[in-house]
Amino acid sequence: MAAPPTAAPAPSPAAPAAAQPAASPVQDSSQDSASEPIGNVATLTGTATVTRNNVPTPLKLKDDIFLNDALNTSANSKLGVTFNDGTTFNLTANAQITVDNYVYQDGGQQNAALFDITRGTVAFVAAAVAKTGDMKISTPSASLGIRGTTGLVEVPQGASANNPSNVAIKLYPDPDGRVGHIDVSDRAGTQLGSLTQGASGFTIRAGAGGRFTAAPLMISPQQAQRDQGIVRQVHAAQAVGRQIVTQQRALRQANPNRNNLRNNPARPGPQRQNNLQQRPGSPQQPGRQGQGQPTQPNRQVQQPQLRQPRQPAQLQRPPGAPNRPAALRPAPPKKPPPKEKKR
Repeated sequence: MAAPPTAAPAPSPAAPAAAQPAASPVQDSSQDSASEPIGNVATLTGTATVTRNNVPTPLKLKDDIFLNDALNTSANSKLGVTFNDGTTFNLTANAQITVDNYVYQDGGQQNAALFDITRGTVAFVAAAVAKTGDMKISTPSASLGIRGTTGLVEVPQGASANNPSNVAIKLYPDPDGRVGHIDVSDRAGTQLGSLTQGASGFTIRAGAGGRFTAAPLMISPQQAQRDQGIVRQVHAAQAVGRQIVTQQRALRQANPNRNNLRNNPARPGPQRQNNLQQRPGSPQQPGRQGQGQPTQPNRQVQQPQLRQPRQPAQLQRPPGAPNRPAALRPAPPKKPPPKEKKR
């Protein structure tokens, strides 16, 4: 049986100082990061939504995730999300997580992230941000400092800052078997304890004087088996999510803003073609398509009707088409009588 997790007997003065700087990058980076994707949907079973600018929208595989997004899963649903550094979350049914802060650059020294789990069971596996910067997870009653590891957080329905409702925090090995550690503090920054051994955990409870305590959690074999299944899912989602994040980033770099530029100009194209298709129905368009030849003779036929005084008929025959003399031949029968008089 794993040794019980250690709980700090007294507040750590360094913890509050570390908690405060984490909030400053939110304002500094929100304007730059809010417009750029910071992750993608890696796996999805059932129905999940993202609430962005107070508008809920259904999620699909490979969808972009942005700063300040609130991710929600419905009943009998699961959602895996991988961020640009490889950090991955797996939300089970009826879970919610919000991306409060995310700053990451390859090889950067100021990487930081803050994820807020407000309800449900959520597993996570940390990556570059936790190893090179400051990664934190907040719950209604506790704040977790993640130091490159795999964990599982359970927030019961109705948990709040005043009602911890036995929020559970568990530590499990990474895919390579290594075990990191999780520093657990209350919302004020007072350190409550640290998890350093696999399959160990804390339960956050209300103590005397309204203070919260981190009580060692005894994980039953049934709970451990269930947790292992959720942990395997988050590890699998991370493997798939890394590939999706790389592919989507390459597409954005190869085609910056081209998708919209291609779609918008393409729309007027069919409209113009539709206009051209409508014009042939008008009486003017056939003349432009070569059908003017039959119409022009019609106009010339009307002109001879105006010239039917027939006195200059002989002068009109030479410039006329071969068909015109045929139309004027009925007139000559009137002239033969004068020829008979000459005889």
